[in-house]
Amino acid sequence: MTDSIEELRRLDKAHLWHPFTQMQDWCASDEDPLIIASGKGAILTDVEGNEYLDGNSSIWTNLHGHQHPVIDAAIRKQLDQIAHCSALGFSNEPAIRLADKLVKLFPAETLTRVFFSDDGSTAIECACKMAVQYRQLVGEERPNFVAFGGAYHGDTMGAASLGGIGVFFERFGSNGYPVRHMENMDALELMEADESRSVNAVIIEPAIQGAGGMRVWPEGMLRRLRDWCDRNGAFLILDEVMTGFGRTGRLFACEHEDVVPDFLCLAKGLTGGYMPLAATLTTEKVYEAFLGEYEEMKTFFYGHSYCANPLGCAAALGNLEVFEYEQVIESLPPKIDAMREALAAIQNPHWGEIRQVGLLAGVDLADARGEKALDWRNENGAKVCRAARRYGLLTRPVRDTLTLVPPLCVSVEQIHSSVEALDRATRDVLG
Repeated sequence: MTDSIEELRRLDKAHLWHPFTQMQDWCASDEDPLIIASGKGAILTDVEGNEYLDGNSSIWTNLHGHQHPVIDAAIRKQLDQIAHCSALGFSNEPAIRLADKLVKLFPAETLTRVFFSDDGSTAIECACKMAVQYRQLVGEERPNFVAFGGAYHGDTMGAASLGGIGVFFERFGSNGYPVRHMENMDALELMEADESRSVNAVIIEPAIQGAGGMRVWPEGMLRRLRDWCDRNGAFLILDEVMTGFGRTGRLFACEHEDVVPDFLCLAKGLTGGYMPLAATLTTEKVYEAFLGEYEEMKTFFYGHSYCANPLGCAAALGNLEVFEYEQVIESLPPKIDAMREALAAIQNPHWGEIRQVGLLAGVDLADARGEKALDWRNENGAKVCRAARRYGLLTRPVRDTLTLVPPLCVSVEQIHSSVEALDRATRDVLG
């Protein structure tokens, strides 16, 4: 390393603009920025040699651990061929093979088409733009979207407008899609018939909301939502950017209720957490509406420079190979049980409601009786997560909800130690 650690920290504060970070606080803080230097398995190491469990899977992306030999080898092999080529008018073997493998993860003749983009937001944008253009092409007047309170679907303008968290979308809501937010399935089913017929698509994070505070949906809701969309001719868009690839205990959250959407949006874990890549899967019915002579202007005029990037697709193929040969899904039940038992065993007066789906968990911070929410402006969640570093855990809160989302390769022992770290850190901060 050519620069000293102190110089790296100075340069960070001088030039970097961090996401979801109040930079005035960041730059004024006496606390040194934590700089990650390396990772191995579920462990991250900083530039000073301190080790931490990656308790939020490097923002909910990493699945099989850092430096996994299968994914590393897949990327190195692809580097010997080509790092990137355009998907606009060209193709490449990793993208072709990945598309084939993804559609085969679902029942035959359901989700048959794959559009690759860059990240979760663009996967959502693709689904929404496809839905809008489809209605135009077939001559249907269905201008409206339905989303849910507490939803988070990304930060690009269209995706942000679908969100149900005010801090993310209120500034931009008037510039996005016309959307109505529902609190639950009961509210949607009470929608008037005329309004129902104006709905283009309903979008939801199945099973559990992430940025909404690890809010868990009731069992059976997704099936009811699929039935509502079928009755009313609306598309169902599933945002499995966070829940996809094993996080909920199944490969996809929609499998828990045997639901297949009209659009499935994937990112984060698609490459095992290695590289930016997203996919929007849809049906042959949607795809065929875009076919025609060039002058008919039915083409889906959307795409990014790195769509179907060969390196990203190679990493994703390696990711799927790990699932198959290491039987990852089959290994999850004991870990899920261990997390549930470890969280339930904690008797912390500042822990309120605890929610868990698979290896996704959220713990609400509360007052000393565990009943009343704390003042979010005090940033208690962030303080607890910073304190947890002393006990070998890195994670990030959603305001005053502590989140624990370890890689799927995490051991039972590491799960117990991470829960204990959160407990001890909470007591350090809140007494």
